[in-house]
Amino acid sequence: MNHTSLSRRAVAEFLGTGLLVTVVVGSGIAAQRLSADVGLQLLENSTATVFGLAVLILLLGPVSGAHFNPVVSAADALLGRRTRTGLPVRDLVVYVVAQVLGGIGGAFLANLMFQVPTAIATTERVTAGTLLGEVVATAGLVLLITGLTRAGQTLPVIAAAVGAYIGAAYWFTSSTSFANPAVTIGRVFTDTFAGVAPTSVLPFLAAQILGAAIGVAAAVVLFTSPVPVGSHPADAASKESLA
Repeated sequence: MNHTSLSRRAVAEFLGTGLLVTVVVGSGIAAQRLSADVGLQLLENSTATVFGLAVLILLLGPVSGAHFNPVVSAADALLGRRTRTGLPVRDLVVYVVAQVLGGIGGAFLANLMFQVPTAIATTERVTAGTLLGEVVATAGLVLLITGLTRAGQTLPVIAAAVGAYIGAAYWFTSSTSFANPAVTIGRVFTDTFAGVAPTSVLPFLAAQILGAAIGVAAAVVLFTSPVPVGSHPADAASKESLA
């Protein structure tokens, strides 16, 4: 169990999700300004996201577990319910609120840095293909994080693997892999390369929830033995800080 106070963990989730959205939106704006080719813009955007996400996980993982994603937090709460190793319901609610607020704040920060007026996005992204892409992207992400955690992998390994997966999923999914309700909501508040219109949000959230459920089910089948309480990298770091 992570013994860090809930308030500190909430701040870490707010900051981590906010900076993640700042990376996604800010690198999208920079890519749009620096390159005319859309493929090159996506490469620049995805590369920045890979490194930014990995760094944020390494930095804030010892504090909150570095979820930065409501479906990851929900999976943690659900899978740890029987053994009481997951997030309690109160903590889950706090995490999700912090993540969503952080995602919105991150979009505002990126807009301010690049002197782009904050406006509601107009880019419609919903098609049958993109929604399927979101199901695939989210299922893979939840399976990856849950599987690595249950296998007792270290925080650096998890950070590298999650960053690599998101970078790849930018390219192999039709939706460019949002895979995160908080990031999806945050991207509504920037009418730039990374923006998503409000009308696309609910379908994307539904696809992400479905994908998360598939990822959880796959993790239960494939990884039947969770690591013992206290052996999670974030928990170990917390114990060291208390020593």
